[in-house]
Amino acid sequence: MKQTTTKKTLTIAHRGAAGYAPENTIAAFKLAIEMKADFLELDIQLTKDGELAVIHDTEVDRTSNGRGKVLEFSMAQLSELDAGSWYSDKFEGERIPALSEVFTLCKGNIGLLIEIKAPWLYPGIEQKLAEELLAHGMLDEEPASIIVQSFDQSSVKRFSAILPQVLVGLLVYQPEDVTVEKLQETAAYADYVNPSLNLVTKNFVDTIHALGRKTTPWTVRSTTEVKPLLDLGVDGIITDYPDYI
Repeated sequence: MKQTTTKKTLTIAHRGAAGYAPENTIAAFKLAIEMKADFLELDIQLTKDGELAVIHDTEVDRTSNGRGKVLEFSMAQLSELDAGSWYSDKFEGERIPALSEVFTLCKGNIGLLIEIKAPWLYPGIEQKLAEELLAHGMLDEEPASIIVQSFDQSSVKRFSAILPQVLVGLLVYQPEDVTVEKLQETAAYADYVNPSLNLVTKNFVDTIHALGRKTTPWTVRSTTEVKPLLDLGVDGIITDYPDYI
């Protein structure tokens, strides 16, 4: 049976410490570790040569000096792009990392909340993620330090069927996703229901906990947003600024 191992409110660094460094880069991840975050949140997609790259958008345009869709690049080609200068000259030369690089950095240092992006574009991405987690020994010591999530419930279910010992979450952003009936349906397969901030109410949190599930809302970008969430008893807070929590 899958179990979480802590009752404290988790600090989850959104795309790393994305308020202070370019998102989904090693620089952002290192900074989140320095800030004592409990988890890194990051996004994965498949390259054209079947590797897992850490990047949010399905195109590279916004966060690099490249142009085009992620699936049109090999991992080697992605790693040649500058993924830091768009944020600040200070981060010129930061790269789009492979997930394996992040595993090397994070293993034993911080948990990982891994979002599968646009899984309909990447058939087999759930199997590839499972294979990478096992190959790098990421489940050897503490499986609960890995959580896999997606907005796509079919992807969440596919991954959970492959590695049922790993915690999984469904991302939601519509009011109809947090009705009691819908939450009961989601709780049948997901350990976490992770909503946008505007959906977080006492009733929502109480319902999630009554169903034996947990919640880590997203994305905190202001210090004033922290205390209300803590008062509601959320299980974690996804934030661009880990030092706010």
